[in-house]
Amino acid sequence: MTGPRYSQHLGGTTYAFDGLVDLMARATPVRSGDQLAGCAAESDEQRAAAAWALADVALDTFLTEELVPYDSDEVTRLILDGHDRAAYAPVSHLTVGGLRDWLLQTCTRPDAAAVLAALAPGLTPEMVAAVSKIMRNQDLIAVGRAARVTSAFRTTIGLPGRLATRLQPNHPTDDPRGIAAATLDGLLLGCGDAVIGINPATDSPEATATLLHLLDDIRQRYEIPTQSCVLSHVTTTIELVERGAPVDLVFQSVAGTEGANAGFGVTLDLLREGNEAGRSLRRGTVGDNVMYLETGQGSALSAGAHLGVGGRPVDQQTLEARAYAVCRMLDPLLVNTVVGFIGPEYLYDGKQIVRAGLEDHFCGKLLGLPMGVDVCYTNHAEADQDDMDTLLTLLGTAGASFVIAVPGADDVMLGYQSLSFHDVLYLRQVQGLRPAPEFEAWLDGLGMLGDAGRILPTDLDASPLRELTAR
Repeated sequence: MTGPRYSQHLGGTTYAFDGLVDLMARATPVRSGDQLAGCAAESDEQRAAAAWALADVALDTFLTEELVPYDSDEVTRLILDGHDRAAYAPVSHLTVGGLRDWLLQTCTRPDAAAVLAALAPGLTPEMVAAVSKIMRNQDLIAVGRAARVTSAFRTTIGLPGRLATRLQPNHPTDDPRGIAAATLDGLLLGCGDAVIGINPATDSPEATATLLHLLDDIRQRYEIPTQSCVLSHVTTTIELVERGAPVDLVFQSVAGTEGANAGFGVTLDLLREGNEAGRSLRRGTVGDNVMYLETGQGSALSAGAHLGVGGRPVDQQTLEARAYAVCRMLDPLLVNTVVGFIGPEYLYDGKQIVRAGLEDHFCGKLLGLPMGVDVCYTNHAEADQDDMDTLLTLLGTAGASFVIAVPGADDVMLGYQSLSFHDVLYLRQVQGLRPAPEFEAWLDGLGMLGDAGRILPTDLDASPLRELTAR
């Protein structure tokens, strides 16, 4: 750069920004990861000036001024080469600020879901990240709620008035009885309609296959309309598909730069191969969305793969939105941001975690993804369960497709705090949300549903599921 490309006069001071990478970073609400990377605004005044200047940037700028170089990054090539000009046309004349106004007007229309779905292929992650930076929390919630994305395998995810859940029965030694006990706990409290998904203690194919057979046996024995997943590396899952293991969903963590994905041991072609492998089994009954993808702000920075044009650090929220381009390519069943999992180095406290969760949900939904959130934090963050209650409630209002729940909100294998099964009951009760329809019908068949979809207390001795931990 030979000099500042963007500037804004505010309060007697002219603030200059060295290109779009710098402007986007300085306009981002406060977070510790950007401070760690050295790209955060140096003052509230500079942040306000950057947001003001960003609002005046034409959306077309994001199609000509790269944040991460095209020649060296396959995610950038995916974004720009796959851009749908026809879908983009309705907003192509707008600035970032104009897009915000357009979205807030559109979300009040009766056909908002259809309009936003048609627009999604025309938006790039950078456009969506930019507009999120100048939106209040209520704006993110209003637009996120209006955007509707559905996906399906054995259950249908993302329908209006529904909140699905990933039942996460992790165990530090992958003990089958411990996993079965946690699974029983979740099922009796109406959880597991998005997926029953285990983070394995080891990534070996043999251990993964054992867990896959365990979950599939439970699913078939009790005729549960859901899908299972063992969150091993995509290469492990591809190998197990070839062996004939009962693979429902293919999992992988993904990020927003080629370098960060390399840190996860994946390329776009490998992810496409995993998607094709999962679909080849044809195990879905109501749909063929087979990918389960996880993201999280700070993953590129933690891998040292966060630098953009001119070697400047790209802010973590923009890189997170770029990860959604990778997800969108794969037409997944589930995408979730593990919003507070990486730690306070990236999201320092409850306020930053809440804001990031709303941003991620908004950006994912606007880009056309069935977006969920792992409402979580690590024990050394300046956050607590009250912060998680706040974020959970806001996400319910925003129309999140699913959340993750673990026994007692405490994951004993991964060592972090998430949501409990009872937290899901709370949100469904106070906001009138129901499980996925196929799963709800199964619960009703077991006599577990009361009025308005309420989960009834169950006597374990009389439950049809009691054998889960007795075998």
